[in-house]
Amino acid sequence: MCGICGFAAPAGVEPLRKAQFLAMRESMTHRGPDDAGLLLRGQVGLAHRRLSIVDVAAGRQPMVTRDGRYAISYNGEVYNHLDIRRDLSAAGVGFETKCDTEAVLQLCAARWTDGISRLNGMFAFAVWDEGKRRLLLARDRLGIKPLYYVHREDGALYFASEIKAFVASGVIRPSLYFAALPDFLANHATTGETTLFEGVRRLLPGHTLEWKDGRVTTRSYWDLPLRLGNDAGPETRQLAEFEEALSASVEARLMADVPLGVFLSGGIDSAAITSLVAELRGPGVSTFSVAFAEREANELEYARAVARKFKTDHTEVVVSPEDFFRVLPKLVWHEDTPLAHPSSVPLHFVSRLASERVKVVLSGEGSDELLGGYGRYWKTLVNHRLGQAYDRATPELLRRWVRTRVSGMGSGMLRNKLSRTFLAHGSGMRELYFDNFSVFSSAAQARLLTDSARARVGTLDPYGGLMAHLDARPDDDWFHRILYADLKSYLHELLMKQDQMSMSA
Repeated sequence: MCGICGFAAPAGVEPLRKAQFLAMRESMTHRGPDDAGLLLRGQVGLAHRRLSIVDVAAGRQPMVTRDGRYAISYNGEVYNHLDIRRDLSAAGVGFETKCDTEAVLQLCAARWTDGISRLNGMFAFAVWDEGKRRLLLARDRLGIKPLYYVHREDGALYFASEIKAFVASGVIRPSLYFAALPDFLANHATTGETTLFEGVRRLLPGHTLEWKDGRVTTRSYWDLPLRLGNDAGPETRQLAEFEEALSASVEARLMADVPLGVFLSGGIDSAAITSLVAELRGPGVSTFSVAFAEREANELEYARAVARKFKTDHTEVVVSPEDFFRVLPKLVWHEDTPLAHPSSVPLHFVSRLASERVKVVLSGEGSDELLGGYGRYWKTLVNHRLGQAYDRATPELLRRWVRTRVSGMGSGMLRNKLSRTFLAHGSGMRELYFDNFSVFSSAAQARLLTDSARARVGTLDPYGGLMAHLDARPDDDWFHRILYADLKSYLHELLMKQDQMSMSA
């Protein structure tokens, strides 16, 4: 979408020089090839690279209010900006453009942080208040749009859409943050605010950060609502309500003033979205699919069937092994970390294909975490239920003996299957879910890391952040507690992958 960056330095602290600030912004040219802007006010700076989506002719950034007090650098789309604009206009606020950027700017000018919970969309933005000399950073509810920051001991704050911007401007010298390594190795990515880069943090989804006089305050403005019991009414009503909500969500995302398409894998989620877009827009919707050259990794026939059904304008790309390895260095650069998901590679290729024809693409990311689509969910719940019964029926010494026998079985299908069950892991959710489905388990990390790396990592728990998400919903059932933990962690990383790979095209 777009790239934003900026800084705020207390009085007496040297701010970024203009050349450094330009290097910071231009490191993200790929995020916004249509336009660029820069606002420098002594100790404060906002910068922007724009990919024009709404009100293409206007909406240049950084955008400043008519009186010059407030300025914004914004990345994203807010789908209810017309409602916000109407309410602010009724209160006497004047508008000069039709873009959602100005609606967000005027909302913050009127209500500061109190208005952010009203925003429905995907966004990351910074607003500077010249009157009170304060800076506000905000990020959307689920973390669809990225936002990183560095807060130095001298009070200076730097922020950007991508970590490479800090490197390009000299704000940091790249250094591995060893305390984040166990989390990354186990869970595809770091779970909380930390990153693999020393001194670089990310603003969490659903959070704001306020800077003033060198001090920062972060707070949560949104969290997934608590479920109101298990009685949600008849299944037919639930299905109707879900379909209505999904249709409204898709319709809201068709607000772009530029060509739009759909990533179509042929699965249930992308097929459902394609059907709704076709219903709302009519035949001829642009759809895009990707597959590997190997037959066992090629599911294009499913996508083609959906495309025929809804009469879409369908195009495909096939990735060869040579293509896969050729782009790896480029994609690592775009992700700012080692690639944890091989699916980043096909996502890059299908994004590049789509960029030749459209500027906005809808995808089905998030459906598995919302609806429990991953196989590991039911496997964990069955394991947990059987494990609890097993714990009650057998003494500890017998359970230890069985665990030892399973681990000593050697290689083979039976050993591989038993080693993923309660017989080897016990009945605790930490072991059955997080460690069992990790990339590198705690035991594997002990073998993987060098002596010096283990000394620097210490005894950090790679699942501490994930367990905190489970513990945040103690009164819910295990299924919904796992979904909540994945929505707060795994989905966040998938959304970051989507953002980075779509910007790599």
